[in-house]
Amino acid sequence: MGALSEFSNGLALAVEKGGAGTVLVDARRRYPASGIALAVDLVLTADHVVTRDAEIKVRTGEGKTLAATVAGRDPGSDLAVLRLTEKGLTPAARSSTAATVGQLVLALGRPSEDGVQASWGIVTAIGGPARTGRGGLLDKYLQTETTPYPGFSGGPLVDADGGVLGLNTSGLTRGGALTIPAEVAWPIGEALAKDGSVKRGYLGVRTQPVELPEGAAAGQHQGLLIIWLEDRGPAASAGLLVGDIITGVGGKTVNDPDDIFRILTSAAVGKPIEVMIVRGGRAQSVRVQVGERK
Repeated sequence: MGALSEFSNGLALAVEKGGAGTVLVDARRRYPASGIALAVDLVLTADHVVTRDAEIKVRTGEGKTLAATVAGRDPGSDLAVLRLTEKGLTPAARSSTAATVGQLVLALGRPSEDGVQASWGIVTAIGGPARTGRGGLLDKYLQTETTPYPGFSGGPLVDADGGVLGLNTSGLTRGGALTIPAEVAWPIGEALAKDGSVKRGYLGVRTQPVELPEGAAAGQHQGLLIIWLEDRGPAASAGLLVGDIITGVGGKTVNDPDDIFRILTSAAVGKPIEVMIVRGGRAQSVRVQVGERK
């Protein structure tokens, strides 16, 4: 067998392995989309392809059609989890390694009853954190050369061994598709399956980057000027003022508004957190009870 035949057969095996955990998701008016088997009765898919809450159907690789309901949604990351009425899925196998630029990958989808479909290419870029068009913040994302055929949203990106590297979606940016890495998508999916939503903390401030007064914070030259406070919000209730400059949250330096967004994870909600500020040229610390962003 020649090298090209071995290469071709390897890709076909990767599609077969990755396709076992790739399902058809019928949850919108037009054509179906795809999903990834998170567990024997759970499907991780793209939130934008789930436009109805009733009469949702999932079709497995074995050709079995199962009823499902929405277990949870996170529009900011464009992820949703469906819960099946019975256990009948083959959970997808995650890749043992994270994606790297230049790596050969395959985008898989099951947008019709004809079976799994695939396109291949390489990982062209790894980026993040980045704001999404749906109001969220992705810690990390992948860009690839693969072709996002109609109905591929919600399906997996797999490596040459068929291991899942992430979830593909065209719902986060205009005119293009991104891949949410498995190390980002899986924890969100597990939280959605457990709680129905992903908690995100907030302080109730609007800020903008500013240069710090000389000597105000050792080794730090930029902070976040508070330009607005939510009335009776977490920060206002703790005594923060418009004009204060935030230099750190939870022991971590901040100099971009997204830094605060990343720090205030679900684990921080409802708990006090130390906020370092500069007021009147002097550094001080204020404890703020983290609120939950609705």
